[in-house]
Amino acid sequence: MRLTAYTDYTLRTLIHLAGQPGRLVTIQDIASQHGISKNHLMKVVYQLGLTGLVQTVRGRNGGLRLAKAPEDISVGAVVRHTENDFYMAACFDAAREVCPYASCCGLKGLLGQATAAYLGVLDRATLADLVAMPGGGGGLGLGQGGGVPMQLLQRLDVTTSSFG
Repeated sequence: MRLTAYTDYTLRTLIHLAGQPGRLVTIQDIASQHGISKNHLMKVVYQLGLTGLVQTVRGRNGGLRLAKAPEDISVGAVVRHTENDFYMAACFDAAREVCPYASCCGLKGLLGQATAAYLGVLDRATLADLVAMPGGGGGLGLGQGGGVPMQLLQRLDVTTSSFG
């Protein structure tokens, strides 16, 4: 499953804000940190403000910050809100013509289960799980080792396997 750039930018914005508790952050700060277009981020931040996840402060010393505690923000809910659909194949779209194999094919059911499992893993994670908040440090705990922290993978009970 692949997330859209919009969802990626949304998650990056939330992670950045969670790593800066008590500090107002500008859109330019986030854009510079991640090499993302400021215009794209303005759209993301606007929507985050409408959903109540981000509080925006206008003015010369303005910026944005999380409106909720990181542990109260579900990664699964954010992804569901930012993705248009989870169509894994053409047969998921009811507006399309009926598949000639619909009566004898289990692909739609199998992919539906896979999508539910994917979203289930995301539902068990919060924004707090995605960031390391050193006591009093207030900085992002990301980027040192790259990838997903082992503690998060263990908590989510995620395993990897290869095709054999």
